Amino acid sequence: MKRRQVNTALLLGSVSSLIFFHSDVSAQSLTGLSNQQVSQGLKAALEKGARSAIELLGRPNGFLGNHRVRIPLPGYLQDAATLLRSLGQGARLDELINAMNRAAEAAVPLARDTLVGAVKSMSFQDAKAILGGGDTSVTRFFADKTRQPLSQKFLPVVSKTTAQVNLAEKYNQIAGKAAAMGLLQGDQVSIERYVTGKTLDGLYFMIGEEEKKIRQDPVGSGSALLQKVFGALK
Repeated sequence: MKRRQVNTALLLGSVSSLIFFHSDVSAQSLTGLSNQQVSQGLKAALEKGARSAIELLGRPNGFLGNHRVRIPLPGYLQDAATLLRSLGQGARLDELINAMNRAAEAAVPLARDTLVGAVKSMSFQDAKAILGGGDTSVTRFFADKTRQPLSQKFLPVVSKTTAQVNLAEKYNQIAGKAAAMGLLQGDQVSIERYVTGKTLDGLYFMIGEEEKKIRQDPVGSGSALLQKVFGALK
């Protein structure tokens, strides 16, 4: 299976390079598809992947029940979890983990319009970068185009949910002191920003996973255009 996947990836890269970088040979002569069709097929795949990822994550246990994206305790709190549990704080830690992941599940549906808009405005250069950029190209595309606006959308929802857990406020107080001592930096200084960042990481990861499924099984996508484009790239 791994050998087949490697061969498929190499073939995809080769065909993509031929389509987009050899101007003396038309895409039509190589695959029977125009550059416009390839671009449209990619946009359709990305939009389908984004919608599927939102449906998977934006529901009860979308994050909490998925070990690939479940949000863990941040930084040093995770390191101290064993000690804290031995001191009878296990229930409170579990309450925080639950609140963080429920906040992520509540925030994700807000991403739909932003993600779809990014796909629809995708340039020809974006398409080239995605088709020739390897397994992380989809994640990079969405992160570059949408991370900042989605952070702003998610943060109020995350803040509202985590505010219901007293431990979240206490974490921020402790984290603030730790940050002043240089022990913490970045998103871990605030539980709300930490959860927002992890929510986006999980969302982009799942979009990439959904897009991989479409590449590997374009017939199963149910779209004639996707079957034509990604079938030709196999």
